[in-house]
Amino acid sequence: MKHLYLTDEHEIFRKSLRKFLEKEAYPYYDQWEEDRIIPRSFWERMGSQGYLCPDIDEQYGGSGVDWGFSVVINEELERVGSALVGLGLHNDIVVPYISSYGTEEQKQRWLPKCATGEIISAIAMTEPGTGSDLANIKTTAILDGDHYIVNGQKTFITNGIHSDLVLVACKTDPSAVPKHKGVSLIVIERGMPGFSRGRKLNKVGLHSQDTAELVFEDCRVPKGNLIGQEGKGFLYLMEKLQQERLLVAISAQIASEEMLKTTIEYVKTREAFGTSISKFQNTQFKIAEMATEVEMGRVFLDHLIASHIAGEDIVTKVSMAKWKFTEIARNIAVQCMQLHGGYGYMEEYKIARRYRDIPVASIYAGTNEIMKTIIAKNLGL
Repeated sequence: MKHLYLTDEHEIFRKSLRKFLEKEAYPYYDQWEEDRIIPRSFWERMGSQGYLCPDIDEQYGGSGVDWGFSVVINEELERVGSALVGLGLHNDIVVPYISSYGTEEQKQRWLPKCATGEIISAIAMTEPGTGSDLANIKTTAILDGDHYIVNGQKTFITNGIHSDLVLVACKTDPSAVPKHKGVSLIVIERGMPGFSRGRKLNKVGLHSQDTAELVFEDCRVPKGNLIGQEGKGFLYLMEKLQQERLLVAISAQIASEEMLKTTIEYVKTREAFGTSISKFQNTQFKIAEMATEVEMGRVFLDHLIASHIAGEDIVTKVSMAKWKFTEIARNIAVQCMQLHGGYGYMEEYKIARRYRDIPVASIYAGTNEIMKTIIAKNLGL
């Protein structure tokens, strides 16, 4: 099916990227999962080929292309494995804050190295006691002359080990009323006094994606590392969450497509009772149901991506896509594992990894319960 937002240039780009990944990612992915981390050298190779931050302006090291190229990158990375999610977070979640709200000095200082992979970025919102309720974060950044003094902890931070630049949501005015008006965004860099990393977290899935705790103890951060204006952090986060949740929907859709494809191939070759299990009515019905959901999801997703690239406000529909696609992917993972039988529970089969990796997508970037709350609110309920 022809995607609404893709041209021949995008497809040429996809072929080039896929060829790159077949050489640089697919052969090593199992080892990365075993090592529990993706090597920085892969980031640098991605950067050298122009696969990091392609939409930032050429003067900052990007290619200045439309966001459709980022969609292609995220789709192809997800086909390799869900644990490559950190690259999408770097390209399309963290860097856009600097591109949109950063000063000229900040852009020139950070963006070129983000594009080469010399700088790996992360965003730190979640805290040990605060998840979706961002207005109630406890991390503080109190101005002291030309520096902010940052104290607090963050957890579940994607790229937490590798990150050289962390966009931290903190309270510059802890007494602000309403509370969200006290939230600001400050960039904390590797090596700043008082910034340390806690545990690299041992997750159920996404094994090669480095997730960590971050600790700030009287961390001195130059005032010039404030992104945008003080007290506007919550607003900035809300403005950018549309794209973040769209990325989650894209990944979930691709995961569903890949699981379905793999399972169709498997049931055609697996035999039981003297015939291929693809001939069993139960198998055919299950495959037909999943194929229908995948096809319908792709049409809705392509419409959303095209609308997002056009600059439309699609918060309600993105919230629908985020919760529905991640739930579909989780259900497909269960069904596909069942159709693989005992082999589906073995690590050497891709479905086992997908089964582990998929569930967290319904939690991060705002839980699916939060998505439903947003939808209800925007429907006037």
